[in-house]
Amino acid sequence: MFEEKIKSFVERIDTMRDSIFTEEATKTSLIMPFFSLLGYDVFNPTEFVPEYVADVGIKKGEKVDYAIVINGQPTILVEAKSVNQQLEKHDSQLFRYFGVSTAKFAILTNGIIYKFYTDLEEPNKMDITPFMTIDLCNLRDSDIVELKKFEKASFDIENIINTASDLKYCSLIKQFLKDQFSNPSDDFVKLVLSSDIYEGRFTQAILDKFKPIVRKSISLYLNDLVNDKIKNALNLDTSKSEPNVNAPNNEADSPENDISGIVTTAEELQSFYIIKSILGNELDLNRITYKDTASYFTVFLDGKVTRWISRIYLKEHIKYLVIPEGDELKKYVIESINDIYGLATVLKERAKSIS
Repeated sequence: MFEEKIKSFVERIDTMRDSIFTEEATKTSLIMPFFSLLGYDVFNPTEFVPEYVADVGIKKGEKVDYAIVINGQPTILVEAKSVNQQLEKHDSQLFRYFGVSTAKFAILTNGIIYKFYTDLEEPNKMDITPFMTIDLCNLRDSDIVELKKFEKASFDIENIINTASDLKYCSLIKQFLKDQFSNPSDDFVKLVLSSDIYEGRFTQAILDKFKPIVRKSISLYLNDLVNDKIKNALNLDTSKSEPNVNAPNNEADSPENDISGIVTTAEELQSFYIIKSILGNELDLNRITYKDTASYFTVFLDGKVTRWISRIYLKEHIKYLVIPEGDELKKYVIESINDIYGLATVLKERAKSIS
């Protein structure tokens, strides 16, 4: 699975990065293996073209590190830097290359951070701001979903372009909010105080006085928001999610074999909600229920124990999911329940097969 491969690759990065000192070593140890993981034949010079020539104006023979050719056309340009280099000063070179090629995407990377660009603002002119930035050493499940779109087997320009705009502006807004929440600007403080909070004049002294108050208020609100969600999850009326006790079954986790006194943990409930969120676009959420037993926690479809989606084992020494695939039961070991997001594809396939 792609999710497992990318996570395994990230673990490998941690063991190698301190031994990589040059751009060439970065290319061979990190960048080429990364694109190989995406399904590209990095040793085929007609598909993964090294030192791709991109003549820029009167400058002839200008080269970009790699061009990925799809359907006979250079589609993705890749500019590589050493793992020890920051990327902020190197996008101008890629900007020049982009405008004189047929490429639709450009990637600037140092083997760990990947910045993805396209031409949302003006056709055939690379945007100054990347629509997506991925740090492999701080990889999120949502990043894996977006990276998978660049797999050779599923690469679809229109699909990526359609989501690129949202990704770009969501990222910019998130960064703006992060900056304002940690260090509110004068304008942001004015905006807050203008909302029927303060009626006096906005002198600099007043703004300086309220900045720490605004920052603290935001922090308190976010903490309250998180705590309320946790409380709602723990206080959920599980009677609405009980499976159909009258459904015929031969399963070991049938309600008749249930043992009284079982405590459903917060972690088990969180895993249930993660699976519901994964399947939210595939099924009516009311069809997804759960049953806790002494041995494991099971997620069902339509409350029927014969139509189980996954059994979840959350022990102190090991955590794993068991998911039926055809006639087999596949075991997926996880480090934390957040890793369940990485099983989205197989969970969707299982739900589809019994829906």
